[in-house]
Amino acid sequence: MLRFLPCLLFCWAAGLFAQSVQSLPAPVLQALNAAKIPAQSVAVLVEPLDTPNAAPLVSHNARQSMNPASVMKLVTTYAALELLGPATTWQTAFWTDAAPDAAGRLPGNLYLKGSGDPKLVLESFWLMLRQLQLRGIRHIEGDLVLDRSVFDVLPYDPASFDQRPMRAYNVGPDGLLVDYRALRLTLWVEENTVQVRNETPSEGLRIEARLQPGKGGCDGWRDRLDLRYSPGLFSLRGNYPVSCGQKALTLAPLPADRHVEGLFRALWRELGGTLKGRVRAGTVPASASLLFTHDSPPVAEVIRDVNKWSNNVMARQIFLTLGSSAAGEGTTELKARLRIREWLRQKGLDFPELVLENGSGLSREERISAVSLNRLLRAAWQSAVMPEFVASLPIAGLDGTMSTRLKRTAAEGRAHIKTGTLDGVKTIAGYAQDIHGRHYALTFMINHANAAHGQLATNQLLLWLIQGRPAGSN
Repeated sequence: MLRFLPCLLFCWAAGLFAQSVQSLPAPVLQALNAAKIPAQSVAVLVEPLDTPNAAPLVSHNARQSMNPASVMKLVTTYAALELLGPATTWQTAFWTDAAPDAAGRLPGNLYLKGSGDPKLVLESFWLMLRQLQLRGIRHIEGDLVLDRSVFDVLPYDPASFDQRPMRAYNVGPDGLLVDYRALRLTLWVEENTVQVRNETPSEGLRIEARLQPGKGGCDGWRDRLDLRYSPGLFSLRGNYPVSCGQKALTLAPLPADRHVEGLFRALWRELGGTLKGRVRAGTVPASASLLFTHDSPPVAEVIRDVNKWSNNVMARQIFLTLGSSAAGEGTTELKARLRIREWLRQKGLDFPELVLENGSGLSREERISAVSLNRLLRAAWQSAVMPEFVASLPIAGLDGTMSTRLKRTAAEGRAHIKTGTLDGVKTIAGYAQDIHGRHYALTFMINHANAAHGQLATNQLLLWLIQGRPAGSN
């Protein structure tokens, strides 16, 4: 009998593996095979939402700990809706230690204090400067002091994730994040010359473009540029394919203080104002007087930007905000992780495999299982903030990161899906309504070197589910 034991164990394990593989719908398996992605590198869970305690339609490696990529934003944004509230806003304030005279001169310093606003965009910043002038300030004799103390974060290396330090998605968390710390450039070819237009005002910054018109396709053109920054100079070198037409290029070459300084000085000068002093980091003194505050859009609107367009910078801002305390101490990533875990515990959502780093999914460390993500989705479906949460997710074939996927198919408009992509990772998670009006929560995660070719498999799952599933299928 003992001589047959290894065979029996092997056959038993093989039987379980075969059963697990067969739990995936045939179109999904076919797409995975075509992409050379083994089923053991995939986790899938599909559960009905309309019937309590209903058995899953598909359950494959559902408890396996996986890298979720940007699907981790579902944890952060749902937590924000419940812990902060959908109507909560961030406040950015101007303070001063002096009063302007009748000629509009401010003899002291001007202080700009952030609260971690994820969406203090260029237009809002310009309106804030207009508000300063409406309060009688035109000529600032002292310094502009930037107060980021709301976040207590370690120095961040933007090259640490993928060695692309100037890519806008690699901007680190910032208590005073202005216009995502990004420059927006527009590139096009005209008369055999590559034209570059800077859309973001920045006084004291010169852009030197040494780009040549190139041949071939447009895919990956950004990665082929040679980008360099030195104080006062940003240069672009390389080839720009003529086939690209007109393209936008968003980059973050400037240090945080330098970015705010260039933007402030440029806009302030356009408004007829002057600044004699320096722009420097600091904190608002207790004796300063509040001039006014600017409110961000509410949380419910901000998370739409985060989830629809998978904005990593905004997600990290929200994540850190979750670690804030009533005492006003600087928030840390550790505080944010602890608060999210406590919130999950209070909701009865125990995710033992959960690993949170920055809450955005732009991480090689973050982990969660399909069963935990689906439990989160089912909890959100029953939550009072369900409408805001679902509305924040990209709609298949219509908008956000799903705008070009599944167009003119049965899935168009019937699935609200968060997507995630990293090297070696392809994920989706969210909600779908089939052609019979039944609702489902679903998660599909691929962790494999060929994950980039796994999109067809995720699409096939949505189509299989939304089309009502063939008779006799899972």
